[in-house]
Amino acid sequence: MRQFLLIVATLTVAIGARANWWWDNFEPINPQVKLTETNLPIVFVDVDGEMIDRDERITARIKVIDNQGRQLNYADTVSHRGQRVDYEGYIALRYRGNTSFDASSKKPYSFRTIDRPLEEGGQKVKAAILGMPPDNNWAILAPYNDRSMMRDMLAFELSRPWMDYTPQGRYCELVLDGTYYGVYIITEVVSKGKNRLNLKDPGTQGFDLKGGYLMEVDRDDEITHLSKHNPVRSNGSRISSRSIVFQYKSPDYEDMTDEQIGYINAQIDAMEDALASTQYRDAEVGYRRYLDPLSFADYQLAQEFGHNVDGYRLSAKFFKWRDSVDTRFKMALWDMNLAYGNSDYYNGWRTDTWVYQNNDQLYREGDYQLVPFWWYKLNSDSDYVDMLKQRWAQYRRANFAHDRIMATVDSIAGILTAHGAERRNSQAWPIWGQYVWPNKYVPISFDDELAYLKQWLSDRLQWMDSQLGFDPDALPLGDVNGDGVVDIIDVNAVINAMLGKPVTDGAMPDVTGDGVVDIIDVNRVINCMLGK
Repeated sequence: MRQFLLIVATLTVAIGARANWWWDNFEPINPQVKLTETNLPIVFVDVDGEMIDRDERITARIKVIDNQGRQLNYADTVSHRGQRVDYEGYIALRYRGNTSFDASSKKPYSFRTIDRPLEEGGQKVKAAILGMPPDNNWAILAPYNDRSMMRDMLAFELSRPWMDYTPQGRYCELVLDGTYYGVYIITEVVSKGKNRLNLKDPGTQGFDLKGGYLMEVDRDDEITHLSKHNPVRSNGSRISSRSIVFQYKSPDYEDMTDEQIGYINAQIDAMEDALASTQYRDAEVGYRRYLDPLSFADYQLAQEFGHNVDGYRLSAKFFKWRDSVDTRFKMALWDMNLAYGNSDYYNGWRTDTWVYQNNDQLYREGDYQLVPFWWYKLNSDSDYVDMLKQRWAQYRRANFAHDRIMATVDSIAGILTAHGAERRNSQAWPIWGQYVWPNKYVPISFDDELAYLKQWLSDRLQWMDSQLGFDPDALPLGDVNGDGVVDIIDVNAVINAMLGKPVTDGAMPDVTGDGVVDIIDVNRVINCMLGK
């Protein structure tokens, strides 16, 4: 125990020294930048000069101007009186983030909408902000070391069609106590809520005890549960000097009863025991009983396509509905600002390796936050890998198609540049051509950064295709008429062939290849349409 505390103390000193180095090398904001008009919503936050804290929330006022594209938004609300106020009220404000706070001059925030000042007993109230459904828990992300300012938003947009829940976000320009602070992103957070993860509050016994819960794999600054199973190296051998830490987010750990803590601890232990078992592939007693393989596959594809060095091991959120909805654990996406080639540490910039195998390097370089052994075991199951390959093929024929990804990047870039938001942000934080931790590439302009990002995305697609057996030039199964899409037209083509009617030249209605065109081929096409 003393040795463990000594290690923690040493790490604390090292982290403190590192934080001091970062603070000493921070660039202050340029206060001369003025915002007059913009296509982005304008967020005014007033704290009346009070110091914003990282741990304790303070009372602030927020006012969001959004004319919803009908006209520009104007910072001078006196001269432009007819503007639409999207939301105005009190908020409980604090800084948020770990690395995104420590290693960035431009700080992210967390806020809760409240009915009156905290000093007057302010209580949480739900608010719909910028078209996002009502809730009281919000984040204001501060893209700084992500010079494209789009990596989180890109990850959210790409993953949204596939995962149970992915946060929404809206770009804005922030004015804090009258000073222009640049481009930020107001986002939902992965949290319990009717319009987010609709997790029922767990009870203390019986059916109600079984959900819902939100947890994450994260740092050891708040240990609510410790894994019984050590992380492993890329060859499967245990790293006995490292442990995986779980943090409980909903309900808040301090509000959980002993029964709730005991139940969710036991569920996590049972899942991990099943994964560690020699029978882990068994459909009845193996890991499939405790986790949703498709949800984990979707999370893995998001982390791997981004080559996110923080993936799996930091802010890795997983949750459990009540048993009446689903008995198994599922994953949710968060924290992708260092993905897509943006990181020099732990070779995050590479396009030709798997992130889930990063523990060898993480351990060698003394990191204490390692990837749980779950991902090694899942990828040791040929059935899971087959499903991963099939899912990747579905992605690539949909919004992960190369041209569609590039169009998404261009669309986001257009939002940021249409009326000078990116330029103003760069004036407020003049970092083009300068090294910013932990960037691998040092771009000289926004266009230069976009060119790097696009090339990285193209290279990563190509490598993952080679590893997961996807040929982007091959026609998808069920594409009877050869137009690259499986849809109702293909179903009709098979039916016409069954009825002896003419079909388009080159059509292949015998989808199963059994020499007969029949209802089995129709069913196969329909299943392909549904992604089955």
